[in-house]
Amino acid sequence: MLERVFRRVHREGRGALIGYLTCGYPGLEETVELARAMCRGGVDILELGVPFSEPIADGPTIQRAVDEALRAGVTPWDCLEVAEEVADFAPVVLLCYYNTLHANGIRRYLEAAAEAGVSGILVADMPVEESDEVWRVARDLDLDVIYLVAPSTTEERLERIGERASGFVYVISRYGVTGAREDLSEGTLELVRWVRGYVDVPIAVGFGISKRWHVREVVAAGADGAIVGSAFIDVIHESEDLEEAKEGVRELAERLAEGAREGYERRSSG
Repeated sequence: MLERVFRRVHREGRGALIGYLTCGYPGLEETVELARAMCRGGVDILELGVPFSEPIADGPTIQRAVDEALRAGVTPWDCLEVAEEVADFAPVVLLCYYNTLHANGIRRYLEAAAEAGVSGILVADMPVEESDEVWRVARDLDLDVIYLVAPSTTEERLERIGERASGFVYVISRYGVTGAREDLSEGTLELVRWVRGYVDVPIAVGFGISKRWHVREVVAAGADGAIVGSAFIDVIHESEDLEEAKEGVRELAERLAEGAREGYERRSSG
C-alpha cells in the first residue's frame, strides 16, 4: 500500500516526506486540521502517534505533546477516529507501543485500524523477533508493518527485517531519542547505503531530521524519503493559536519537500 506512494513520488522526481503528529495535541480535531495543512505543504504520508505513558524513544518535544494528550484523556480509540478523518486525504501510519495493542487486543485493534483506513502500523518497541502475531494479523488485513533499523542493528536482524518489512523501513539516523537537531549524525548516510543492501522496500530516515538540507542529504544518499516529527511539534507548541500553527506547519512542510526534491535530483544526476 505505502510502496505505491513512494513509486508515485519517484515518478514525480522527488523523495517522499513523512510528517509526524501526536494524536490529540493540541486537540483531536486540531490534529486533523494540522495534518491537512501539512499535506498542503507537501507531506506525502502522515505518521500519527498514539499517546502512551511509557515511551522509549521520544525526546522532550514529543513527550510534552504526548503528556498533554494523555492529560486531555485521549485514548487509542480516539486516535482511530482521527486516523479515519486523515485517511480521507493522506495515507496514514499509526505509531504505537506494543502494550497499547496487547491491552486492546491485537486483532481487535488492528481490524479497527484497517477499517479506519490506516495503511501501516509501526510498533516502536517491537523487535522483529517478537513480531510474529502482529505481522500475521497485519498481513491478513493488508496493513503494512514498518520496522525500525538503528545504527546498532545487526546484520542478522536486518536480514530478518528485510524478509518481513512492507511499506517502508524506518532508519533511525542516530543513537538516542527523537528531537530536532542542527547536524546530521556521522554515519547516517553510510547507514542508508548499508540498509539498502538488505531490503527491497523503500527506506525512510528519521530521528533528528528537521531541516531542508537534512532531507536533501539523506535522499541524495539513497533514502526514498525522510521522516520529520519534532520540528512540526515545535512549530505547533510555539504558535499563538491554531491558525498560526497551521500556517507554520504548512510552510515547514514546503521547505522540507523542496529538500526532498533537491536530494532526488542530485541522486538522479549523479
